[in-house]
Amino acid sequence: MKPDHSIKELIQLFNGLFLQSYNTELVIGDDEPIYLPADAEYSHHRIIFAHGFFASALHEIAHWCVAGAKRRTLVDFGYWYKPDGRTEAEQTEFERVEVQPQAYEWILSESAGHRFNFSADNLSAGLGASTDFMRKVHARVLDLLEQGLPPRVEALSSELRAFYGTPALSADRFRLDRHLPAGEAA
Repeated sequence: MKPDHSIKELIQLFNGLFLQSYNTELVIGDDEPIYLPADAEYSHHRIIFAHGFFASALHEIAHWCVAGAKRRTLVDFGYWYKPDGRTEAEQTEFERVEVQPQAYEWILSESAGHRFNFSADNLSAGLGASTDFMRKVHARVLDLLEQGLPPRVEALSSELRAFYGTPALSADRFRLDRHLPAGEAA
């Protein structure tokens, strides 16, 4: 397994797979991540991730993998998003819509041999990812492994595993107990 997770390598892998086939490129951003569809100024759709962080890139790619063809024509896929500082009720809604993308992100992270962290994305409110949310993401990962990955997730997962020399995906590689608070059973 390669110890370094170069963002330039991830960009090359992603763009090699999807620039021609989906007219989509992965781009380093300076600030908040955003998805921008092609327009008069840019001929490619762009997944712009935050500050050159590997995990941010995987997270934004996961959202792209969730989005269907129509959503990929909309800025940020037309998704609901409320930034950091959500109430408990808003956080519950955030977690509901984040199960699928975070399951994809975990699969892609594991494929690259990169540590996955659940994202609650609500630091100022002091609300971390709930145990229930973590369990739902884990269950979704296991379902995906059993049912088969969607084509874009499978293509990138295969490319990452080949590049980083990681083994085939299996349920035992996705251990929830590594993420749960001490004393909680998976």
